[in-house]
Amino acid sequence: MKRTFFICPVRGHRKEETEAILRKLERENWEVHWPHRDTDQNDDIGFRICRDNRKAIRNCDAVHIVWDGVSQGCLFDLGMAFMAELPIYVVHLPDPTEGKSFQNMIREWERLSRKWSMSKAERALIHHVEVEG
Repeated sequence: MKRTFFICPVRGHRKEETEAILRKLERENWEVHWPHRDTDQNDDIGFRICRDNRKAIRNCDAVHIVWDGVSQGCLFDLGMAFMAELPIYVVHLPDPTEGKSFQNMIREWERLSRKWSMSKAERALIHHVEVEG
């Protein structure tokens, strides 16, 4: 079963806003890390939350995203997923803009990542060779 990290707004949002999408992903045989359920949100500063999400993202094969155009936590998680070179699946984003924007960049990332056929392990090996070589 493939594993995904479901990037979605948490702070200031009710879990019911994304729970239906979670259930759909699970029906599609994704093992989903959903921060509302799987990341302990009791953290006065947020550092441990970011660290826990980093660990979860590292253990995933892809990410799915619902972004409201505002959530800073989503942007932080996106950066970690981008660094990990994970494929991304857009569920919902703000409308495209003229010129540079995160929603445009994410759509381009999704378009390009559809072409990636390597497994996470294969990508890690290539990355290791590039860094070491």
